[in-house]
Amino acid sequence: MSSAAAADVQSQQWYLSAMKADDMWTVSTGKGVEVAVIDTGVNPDTPSLRGQVTAEDVPPSVAHGATEDYDGHGTTMAELIAGTGAGGGLKGLAPGAKIVPYRIKLDGLMDEAQRKNTATSAQAIRAAADSDAKIINMSFGSPGDDAEERAAIEYAQSKGKLMFAGVGNGGEKSGLIDYPAAYPYVVGVAASDRNGSVTKFSDHGNYVDLASPGLNIPSWCDKTFRSYCTGRGTSHASAIASASAALIWSAHPDWTANQVLASLIDTAGRDWARDDPSTYLGYGLIRPRKVLEDDTYTPVPADTDPLAVENSVGVTDKEGNPALSSPPASPQPGKGTSGSQAAAADTGSDTSDSMIWAAIGAAAAVLVAGGGVFAYLRSRRGA
Repeated sequence: MSSAAAADVQSQQWYLSAMKADDMWTVSTGKGVEVAVIDTGVNPDTPSLRGQVTAEDVPPSVAHGATEDYDGHGTTMAELIAGTGAGGGLKGLAPGAKIVPYRIKLDGLMDEAQRKNTATSAQAIRAAADSDAKIINMSFGSPGDDAEERAAIEYAQSKGKLMFAGVGNGGEKSGLIDYPAAYPYVVGVAASDRNGSVTKFSDHGNYVDLASPGLNIPSWCDKTFRSYCTGRGTSHASAIASASAALIWSAHPDWTANQVLASLIDTAGRDWARDDPSTYLGYGLIRPRKVLEDDTYTPVPADTDPLAVENSVGVTDKEGNPALSSPPASPQPGKGTSGSQAAAADTGSDTSDSMIWAAIGAAAAVLVAGGGVFAYLRSRRGA
């Protein structure tokens, strides 16, 4: 873990320049869009989040601790989405958006009295579904399908919400399927490095829908909020994807969740067929600028589900059979690797942080993503 002085944090947000954030902000900053952050709570008093967090409409049933972050993880996600950068803090990709905070019972919440009063993920998802938030970010996961959580996801979808979740950080270890990313109607986001390569830790499977930056991302070190560290995780990738959606929805407020998501899928960076998504990068690398700069872009019909095939088939194994998941486990930020805690190896070269899938037939390619050239390796389904 390496510490970073607050004054240097924004210079380390490499993905902002790679995605040409300054150009996008001339079109949209996410203004008018609220993003629900379901996590370890959100500290509204960091310099970057002052005035950015609205908790007034969070119902009492799930409000306990919503603005008290017991880990630092939730606050990092909120800043990545909507931080203003004030005081040298993190600059969010959608600095005009607002954050609606929800605290849930994750592994880092050790105090039993606090756990008793803190909402479950299912309760928070339902509350977010009833809020004015258009987007729900869920940078947490566990390797188990929970009936109450699944029902809450379905309820949120019925309310027109667009949901993002990290696919999990166990790519080098267990490879277990991560929920809620694996549920229908949830956009599963993989983590890429600055070259656009999928990271070694990012989980893979047919529930990966999009890829987003998730390596060497400044993050709060812990709940003391004294300094930033170098972080990594599909948690970060999910937050940046949520911010990307906020930019587009702000520019096109009359679009539905389906239309916003379809635009991200249509413009994602890839060199494979759109109807044959990658097991590691899904439909490709998010490029919201490609939507914002195109005045001629025509969205899909409002009720067209861009993930209809995945949502109907469900999670499958390599042979296409229904996958068996583990019993529900206690959810945790970033599947056990808090986004604020990075291994020393994560500060190494980008080449060493990319997956090399030569053994299963992956090929190298180059594409122009967000205005910059990103070299990446990918593997297709069935490879």
